[in-house]
Amino acid sequence: MGTDPAAELFARLAEPFTGEALFDRLDGVVYFVKNERAEYVLVNRTLVERCGAAEKSELIGKTAEDLFPPPLGRSYREQDEALIRSGEAIVDQLELHLYPGGRTGWCLTNKLPLRDREGLVAGLVGSSQDLRPPAEAEDGYDDVARAVRFAREHLEDRPSVEAMAEVAGLSAYQLDRRIRRLFNLTPGQLLLKLRIDAAAEQLRRTDRPASHVALSCGYSDQSAFSRQFRRTIGLTPLEYREAYRST
Repeated sequence: MGTDPAAELFARLAEPFTGEALFDRLDGVVYFVKNERAEYVLVNRTLVERCGAAEKSELIGKTAEDLFPPPLGRSYREQDEALIRSGEAIVDQLELHLYPGGRTGWCLTNKLPLRDREGLVAGLVGSSQDLRPPAEAEDGYDDVARAVRFAREHLEDRPSVEAMAEVAGLSAYQLDRRIRRLFNLTPGQLLLKLRIDAAAEQLRRTDRPASHVALSCGYSDQSAFSRQFRRTIGLTPLEYREAYRST
């Protein structure tokens, strides 16, 4: 059996490769590593700036709840703790992030468990990619956040763009324009993403039949759900569940 090239390379390095120096040079990306207590052990410069700190050392040993105001800080910490308990990755989570000066903006967050030699979760590594650079931030994030939160909480009822607009206090046209500017998606595409994301999470985390998953995500027809899921993900719901659980 041949030598593992990655293991061979990393064994030769003078110190562990963390990616810190690389992520320090990427704009619009927050990068971090946390231990099993959800405390920061490694951060990049972008995260330091977002927290209004001068040095990385000011973040090390603290949790997100220590650094970010509520409710964001609390929700980040709870998200971390849930991942550490379950060992299940968070992939392309659409959420709000905090910028200097208290402004919020949209990002896509990914968090992956870090396991020790016995296979237990020892911490996590994560990143958040801005969907819009802070310099381009504009009013309307809170309005759209309400609409997205409403849609996510009412997927079973197939929320319409008009209902989302009413929650946001905007016209359907205004909401459409803001969603397109913020996400480069139409409202319909955003709703599809929310529905498929919710379905994928249930398939990963639960044993619910695909028909129940379909209903909870606003699909009255399981066949239509399966077709849409396969077009979006590349696998049927059952294939996705089996593939995920075999990893």
